[in-house]
Amino acid sequence: MPDRGGGPTGPRIRVGRPSRRARTLLLTLGVLAVLGMAFVMFAGFWTDWLWYRSVKFSSVFTTQLWTKIGLFFVFGLLMALAVGVNVWLAHRLRPPLSAMSMEQQSLDRYRMGIAPFKRWLLVGITALVGLIAGASAASQWRTWLMFVNGVPFNQKDPQFHMDVSFYAFDLPWYRFLLGFGFAAAVIGLVAAALTHYLYGGLRITSPGARATAAATGHLSVLLGVFVALKAVAYWLDRYGLAVKQSDFKATDNWTGLRYVDANAYLPAKTILFCIAVICAILFFATLWRRTWQLPVIGFGLMVLSAILIGGLYPAIVQKFQVQPNEQSKEAPYIKKNIEATRKAYGIDNAKPVDYKGKGSDDAAKQRTESDSAASYRLNDPNIVSPTFQQLEQQRKYYQFPTTLDVDRYNGQDTVVGLRELNLSKLDKRNWINDHFVYTHGYGAVTAKGTATSQGAPQFTESGLPTTGDLGDYNQRIYYGEKTSQYSIVGGPQKELDYEQDDGTQKTTSYKGKGGVNLANPLNRAAYAVAFSEPQILYSGAIGEGSRILYNRTPKERVEAVAPWLTIDGDPYPTVVNGKIKWVIDAYTTSNGYPYASRTTLGDSTADSLNEADSQRAVVAQQNQVNYIRNSVKATVDAGTGEVKLYTWDDKDPVLKTWKKAFPGTVEPKSAIPASLKEHLRYPQDMFKVQRELLSLYHVTNSNQFYNASDAWQVPNDPTKKDNSAVPPYYLSMKMPGQTSQQFSLTTTFTPSGRPNLRAFMAVDADATSKDYGAIRLLRVTEDKVAGPEQVQNTLNSSGSVANWVRDMKGADSTVLYGNLLTVPLDKGFLYVEPIYAQGRNAEYPLMRKVAVSYGNKIGFADSLSEALNEAFDVDGDTPAEPEKPGGDTSETPENSTVKEALADADEAFKDGQEALKDNDWTAYGKAQDRLQDALERAEDAQSKADKAAGDNKNDKNSGNGDNKEAAGG
Repeated sequence: MPDRGGGPTGPRIRVGRPSRRARTLLLTLGVLAVLGMAFVMFAGFWTDWLWYRSVKFSSVFTTQLWTKIGLFFVFGLLMALAVGVNVWLAHRLRPPLSAMSMEQQSLDRYRMGIAPFKRWLLVGITALVGLIAGASAASQWRTWLMFVNGVPFNQKDPQFHMDVSFYAFDLPWYRFLLGFGFAAAVIGLVAAALTHYLYGGLRITSPGARATAAATGHLSVLLGVFVALKAVAYWLDRYGLAVKQSDFKATDNWTGLRYVDANAYLPAKTILFCIAVICAILFFATLWRRTWQLPVIGFGLMVLSAILIGGLYPAIVQKFQVQPNEQSKEAPYIKKNIEATRKAYGIDNAKPVDYKGKGSDDAAKQRTESDSAASYRLNDPNIVSPTFQQLEQQRKYYQFPTTLDVDRYNGQDTVVGLRELNLSKLDKRNWINDHFVYTHGYGAVTAKGTATSQGAPQFTESGLPTTGDLGDYNQRIYYGEKTSQYSIVGGPQKELDYEQDDGTQKTTSYKGKGGVNLANPLNRAAYAVAFSEPQILYSGAIGEGSRILYNRTPKERVEAVAPWLTIDGDPYPTVVNGKIKWVIDAYTTSNGYPYASRTTLGDSTADSLNEADSQRAVVAQQNQVNYIRNSVKATVDAGTGEVKLYTWDDKDPVLKTWKKAFPGTVEPKSAIPASLKEHLRYPQDMFKVQRELLSLYHVTNSNQFYNASDAWQVPNDPTKKDNSAVPPYYLSMKMPGQTSQQFSLTTTFTPSGRPNLRAFMAVDADATSKDYGAIRLLRVTEDKVAGPEQVQNTLNSSGSVANWVRDMKGADSTVLYGNLLTVPLDKGFLYVEPIYAQGRNAEYPLMRKVAVSYGNKIGFADSLSEALNEAFDVDGDTPAEPEKPGGDTSETPENSTVKEALADADEAFKDGQEALKDNDWTAYGKAQDRLQDALERAEDAQSKADKAAGDNKNDKNSGNGDNKEAAGG
């Protein structure tokens, strides 16, 4: 560009040039460095392309790539132009002569210094700004795709009567454009102002006018653009009120308009919009008036209005209109929030049904009905993993997950675990063993959920290779939850299938089409760079037919091929049509549903299981959401890695939008094989989100919601000590009104801040059922129905349980409490809990006892049937008292003391529960001391009674012996 304001550049000084050899060497090194960097960048791109092509989802890769490239160049170029044009224009509008002042003389040195490099400096600045802006815009590819492919919800918000799609798909993109416009205006304004100052258009200390007319007009236009954008922001803020999150008495995650929003903020935003438009016009008018007076007055008015109208006025309305009668003022808006939230989370059909919570006195009827009320799962999948590990690991380099899964086979609940690789247990670790020889796990192991054999699971599929109920299937597990390392298969190097009992090794060579072909030298070089492993390039173990397998966990693969989905934290394996398939539930989410309160997925899906195992955490594209649907069921073949996405909720507008953006990636619901559908189930994370919302939003009356008089909470897991939420349980059971057991997902609720049972929730989890997804909610009407934590305390403090636990601990065994299952039965609730014991030197726990609680009845026995009999006392069996010599069966002093002590213990326990309900911790502590004292007295008296009974028996036997001798004589 021409330089009309610069001075002489001075004489040039010639510096000695390096020799030709040095220049050639430097040039060669530079070219090699550039080529090396280019190949590293190419390797990442190429390996990604090869992977997506191998799983037949290349369109996902190309759609993302071209969208990112398009956004990068469009917005990068726009930002570069916004900055470059303003710098160029400011330079062109500079005054021909600089004022003779100390300020301008100081600036002359800078002008002379940059004069030879002006063009390059301009190109460099605009390129840098463009790169940053382009990279930022490229990250908005999801926002853009949803904007251009959005489909209507056919639901309108209650305030502005706009379709929900406007808030979910359009408004986020408009806000991005607005943010980009603000950034361009501000950066352009700063760049123009600096250029004007550098070349004398703006003066700070020089005499005369502070700005030339040209600089005034230029900067005023830029300020006018900024204020005009602010006007647009005020207008969009009106719609933003429908998705605005704020704290409210009823809930911390309130979303949508309240009284003050509709009656103060909304009109304030409209007024501020009008003022901003007028202010922008005044700034643009300086092109003709060449004075700052009116624009400055207008800008000051806008700022003052923003403070008074946008801040002070709503505060006055809130203080003097809303707070004196908040419940009445907010009622219509609470009603809108309740309706929107229940729709957005799919809980609008969940209506609580009153349920007494305390059963009748007909113990015989209850005992009969208890057999068919549920298939009680005695094998807790959270506890029996070590048992699977020790009994079915077979080889030390295999492992089972910490938490096993629950599925259904042959109509019964089944605990399932896959035998995956554990390379850390190899005797000899090296690159060949880790990546070529030990490449896959082997076999699915299953056990009945409802039965044990001498305390251990009853396996229905076991051994190596496994045999049993599953029939013939491909047992090789190349893709699994624990399989994180890459493997190279199918080449010259044989893989280990498994070691046979005689010590010989059964080997195999991968024949599938999964993975990426490494026969191509370019592919080998690319993976050598991408994985930082040069041996991939030259190893003789790689040859014709070699394929590299990576991204091998089910969640990782589904997230990669569908980056717009949120992935459930618990994939589960199933055997279908001779193959092991991982099933992964996936969700479409949004945080733009008007009036629906938001939830944080990481918090609402946390429980005692995934807090102990981070692998079970949900993989969320956005952690804060206010709309969720289980719209996709995905499968991953454990042998080939093939990924299938199936439509599940074909009415979901968010899924329809993504299917438009990525056509052909999600198969229709009709494509789900019937054999697979039998194993599909209601997802846990979706259920946990819904139960979190239902703890408040089961209430549909706005006044009751405001007062939070019936707020619930998810109780803590009574079997853990870390105050983490109880997990939901899969269980085949009957809800009131059902004639047969249904595979269900269940949970309990307690009142907020209290331990007693308030509600029970179950959802039909069987995908083949016509009632799949139907939420049934029982609201307990009795006040003193024991909740899970209270039941656990009752069981722990009962004499039989306490004595057994003490004996186990005395034998240096660890006691583990299994899942405390809750089942509705005859207007009450039956609790069933398997209890395990593991000796100090034992390698796995065994189920030793089953505890049962129904009302104030307790059963504790070696089997479920015996525990139920004891709880309901159907046979009238009572502990026999020691027989006294001579047939005297009168009560002994020791037995009398036992009864008195147990009665005292029962009274102390009840007093403790009352104190706990009233939060009287002093009284609770005293009651616990009384309880402990009574149990110790009962124990001492029982020991004396047992000793007396033994002495009597010996005396009797001795007497019988004497009689026999006399008779023989």
